[in-house]
Amino acid sequence: MVAAIGRAIAFLREKQILHKLGVAISIAVIAAACYVLYHQVRGIDVDDVLAAIQKISPHSILLAGLFVAAGYFTLTFYDLFALRTIGRNDVPYRTAALSAFTSYSIGHNVGASVFTGGAVRYRIYSAWGLDGIDVAKICFLAGLTFWLGNAAVLGMGIAYHPEAASSIDQLPPWVNRLLALAIIGGLAVYVIWVSIKPRRVGRGSWTVELPGGPLTMLQIAIGIVDLGFCALAMYVLVPDEPNLGFVVVAVIFVSATLLGFASHSPGGLGVFDAAMLVGLWQMNKEELLAGMLLFRMLYYIVPFVLSVVILAVREIVIGARMKRMDRLSAALDPKPIRQDPTPG
Repeated sequence: MVAAIGRAIAFLREKQILHKLGVAISIAVIAAACYVLYHQVRGIDVDDVLAAIQKISPHSILLAGLFVAAGYFTLTFYDLFALRTIGRNDVPYRTAALSAFTSYSIGHNVGASVFTGGAVRYRIYSAWGLDGIDVAKICFLAGLTFWLGNAAVLGMGIAYHPEAASSIDQLPPWVNRLLALAIIGGLAVYVIWVSIKPRRVGRGSWTVELPGGPLTMLQIAIGIVDLGFCALAMYVLVPDEPNLGFVVVAVIFVSATLLGFASHSPGGLGVFDAAMLVGLWQMNKEELLAGMLLFRMLYYIVPFVLSVVILAVREIVIGARMKRMDRLSAALDPKPIRQDPTPG
């Protein structure tokens, strides 16, 4: 049966059916989100949203900024974990931190983060001798950490409070709880599966050895901490009344984030917003939009600007260093003076 599934997947890849299906799903998600978003915001006054932004206390904005910074700090361990997993212990933490911060902040804003983030990673890691295959492995392992963390947060959150997910997917709470328990069970099976013996995915030079049981638990922990900080940043910016509790906001936030990733739209624009408005329908829309706009500023715009500046300065420094090395090389190895063979 496993062989039959493998042949079916190979056939779908050969005919590019999976790619076309993915594009169709992305378009459908974006279209549905735009329709929902239009109906959610069509009666909202922009002036009321601006007034709601001014009402958010500087203390809440500062606290949200600190949570965002903590989330991006946690992101640096995605790349560090992946580097150590593929055996590149020589790459220092500062390089992993630079790569993770810039690749994620640019990928979040530009969209298609697998390609944009991968290009940024390659530019940084190539200086350490990593090739395209190595960078692809890092992207895969970092993505695996992200999805394992998402699955853990969603599974535990929905199992504890299934009504939160029901506001988005419109399924009965008991169905959502069963789905959550299935997600937790799937995670447990995966951890056991990689604990029994070394597991590998891919072929040839593209083969990646999956982290074992203890390291997989570390992956899950990294993902949970990252998402926890991001959800906390959103939580302090949403309206205080009604007080739905952190778990409800976290479940809806993570669900909206995943829908945004599924759409491949830059920053989940439109999709994330529609899901948040639908999921947190109890809150005042103007105040909720104000909190979401501030979150976008802190989590997307500010890190994006910082990343562009950092990468630009880095390229200028590298270019200046290369020119200086070229001049030094020319000075140390001058061209021989051509002698005139004609007798004087």
